[in-house]
Amino acid sequence: MKTKLGVSVLAIIVTVMTLAQNPQAQPKDASLSMLNEKLVEVSKKVTPAVVNISAQRERASKSLDQMRSPGDPFDENLPPLPKTPDSRISRGSGIIFNEKGYIVTNNHVIKEAGSIKVTLSNKQEFRCSVVGTDPATDIAVIKMDEPPKNLPTLKIGNSDAIRVGELVIAVGNPFGFSHTVTMGIVSATGRQNVGLAEYEEYIQTDAAINPGNSGGALVNIKGELIGINTAIYSRSGGSLGIGFAIPSNMAKQVVEEIIKSGKVVRGWLGVYIQDITKDIAQSFKYGKENGALVSDVMKGSPAEKSALKAGDIITKIDERDIIDVHHLRKLVAWKKPGTSVKVSIFRDGKELDLSLPVGVMPERKAEIIPALDRFDDIGITVKNLTEELAYKWRIKEQNGVVVMRMKEYSPAFNAGMRVGDLIREIERTPIADTKDYKSIMSEHRERKHLLLLIQRAGVNKYVVINRE
Repeated sequence: MKTKLGVSVLAIIVTVMTLAQNPQAQPKDASLSMLNEKLVEVSKKVTPAVVNISAQRERASKSLDQMRSPGDPFDENLPPLPKTPDSRISRGSGIIFNEKGYIVTNNHVIKEAGSIKVTLSNKQEFRCSVVGTDPATDIAVIKMDEPPKNLPTLKIGNSDAIRVGELVIAVGNPFGFSHTVTMGIVSATGRQNVGLAEYEEYIQTDAAINPGNSGGALVNIKGELIGINTAIYSRSGGSLGIGFAIPSNMAKQVVEEIIKSGKVVRGWLGVYIQDITKDIAQSFKYGKENGALVSDVMKGSPAEKSALKAGDIITKIDERDIIDVHHLRKLVAWKKPGTSVKVSIFRDGKELDLSLPVGVMPERKAEIIPALDRFDDIGITVKNLTEELAYKWRIKEQNGVVVMRMKEYSPAFNAGMRVGDLIREIERTPIADTKDYKSIMSEHRERKHLLLLIQRAGVNKYVVINRE
């Protein structure tokens, strides 16, 4: 006879209160015992499929902008890095994806690792190699060099079907405590603008998650994988009941793509887009607040070959209503390059349907800093504004240069500037690109105090650079 978990929450609360008031009393029904046994059953089932990861990092000292900040997810090395070459160990968690020894984890767990070792729940240790990474979602896939037979795996659940309030269990390696199990509920779904990755749609949970849980499993009461634990919101470094996990549906797509080709290829239209606000809706005589406004079309992009133009409001992609910018980007990213999509737009009070070709999203290229892009006299390097940088730093402008690197204790650093700031003006002169920046900086090279207009997180701010 099968037992079901569909137990009344009220019945459980009443039972617990009764036992608290009279410890000798026995529950009149098996509600509490059923819940207890179910949690034990799921924990026993899930734990063997979760591994502890130890990644040895070999790297030289880096400039301020390349160091992980204390606010980054699950970085256990919060003090600043030494100024000499160092070797350190990053500890996290991973989930066995299939019996061939593929393991999914977070990119920040194995980033810049020289060697990777995983430990199973039975204490067996295995060396691993990196198969591929996707920094845009903070997902990485590694593989055991010599996987054993009959590796335990988890059934992947449908993360789109989870509901707020559902019981969930987190398994990982918090603070190095092997295969720790914690319980909570789904606090929210579809969390965006957390600032951890380019593509965000996190599950929020209050299950205790701490440093070392990165890459671990978040499962439902059936023991199905519904998320990959990724980050916490914390002012102390420990759990405050706000944790974030990558939904299993998103993770599965990324992992399968990495296993297949070693990387993730995303669809791309090549447009600058922004969310619809009340003011924008009113200005465009658009009666809704969903969708995404096209602020510009990139030269040489797939969108340029279509009839789409600045000022259009994209309302649907292949008949799916667009909620906001993030939703549009996600839908387009998973379209196959070389195909076309039907795009519904609002233009001049009319609804129109267009067909847009889908291109390949340009790959993120490693930053090679040539001699002319070394730190300037105020201690920064800058780059022209691109679509990728606009998305990464939430920039809505079309002109300006982005601060890419910053020297510690430089004039720019002392003025409070940060990597990701958009420089819009120098001494009240607008900046369009790096050519303008270099020209105007050269023009004012003798000025001791330099006035800059920057934009950060959509807010303009004047800063004064003191060169003395």
